[in-house]
Amino acid sequence: MDTGAPTYGADDTGLICGYLLRPGQAAAPIDAAQAIAWAKADGDGVDDDAFVWLHFNLSHNAAERWLAEQGGLSETFFETLKDDTRSTRIERADDVLIAVINDVHFDFSFEPSDLSTLWVHVDRRLMVTARRQPLRSVDKLRGAVRGGIPLRSTVELLEHLMRDQADVLVEIVRSVTARIDDIEDQLLAGKLDTKRAKLGVLRRLLVRLQRLLAPEPASLFRLLQHPPSWMAERDVQELRQATEEFSVVLRDMQSLQERIKLLQEEVAAQVNEQNNRSLFVLTIVTVLALPINLIAGLLGMNVGGIPLADHPHGFLVVVGLVAALTGCLGWLAFRKNREP
Repeated sequence: MDTGAPTYGADDTGLICGYLLRPGQAAAPIDAAQAIAWAKADGDGVDDDAFVWLHFNLSHNAAERWLAEQGGLSETFFETLKDDTRSTRIERADDVLIAVINDVHFDFSFEPSDLSTLWVHVDRRLMVTARRQPLRSVDKLRGAVRGGIPLRSTVELLEHLMRDQADVLVEIVRSVTARIDDIEDQLLAGKLDTKRAKLGVLRRLLVRLQRLLAPEPASLFRLLQHPPSWMAERDVQELRQATEEFSVVLRDMQSLQERIKLLQEEVAAQVNEQNNRSLFVLTIVTVLALPINLIAGLLGMNVGGIPLADHPHGFLVVVGLVAALTGCLGWLAFRKNREP
């Protein structure tokens, strides 16, 4: 029986999906071999408005090798694949665009580790995306392309990807807001069973999302000021608008971080108040028990001259003395507690 090599949801080249797109027409599915044949056959300028999108799974062993041998991509793209810097950015390398886009996993579970990177190579006729984990935004883009959304160029395809990513972030912000609302309601109801760790996880998630997803202003500014020659002015404007919408979502995430910080401080204040109240009760009990312990220790010494030893009402006198001292100490303690 021929088991074959695992494909991880892709074909033998690591290609997850491929589409041939023309302005105003529905996308036509295409595989890696057909994409290469189309690129060679279309090299004479026929059908100049058409372009191809190829989406690869880098967990497949053959994907990166096929891209290097057959893809005709920029060397900068492969250097970016090996780069440890994961911050979101869009840069120009010669006459192509190289984008590093961080996205959440398809099965996102609100954990800071549920983030992964999507690498993008864009030129006038080809857009290549590659990832190691299933990601939400690019899956939404694939569904939209498969559904027949009209696309004009590869830059519009990239811009649509960024808008899909912003939509995913909006969903995350709404979910986090709902969780924070529940925690805040519990705090207002006086329930302290909500641990600060829950708020800490949400805050770390938002911080990591904001740090990784915020586009680098310098690289984006350089790109928008000096775009490749094949980029239309309309594409530049729409890319600028997409990044501005993305920035709005990131500002909302920053506001959520401040709200979580205030809730953490409120929880800490309530915990400190409870601890102070418990410490006060313990202190009062210790103070009230001091007279009886002191007198019992003095009267329990086996030495001569113990006062009231032969007095018929000595026990009652000692009890009265202890009660009087305890009452005075209690009055002083509660009085000082009420004064502040």
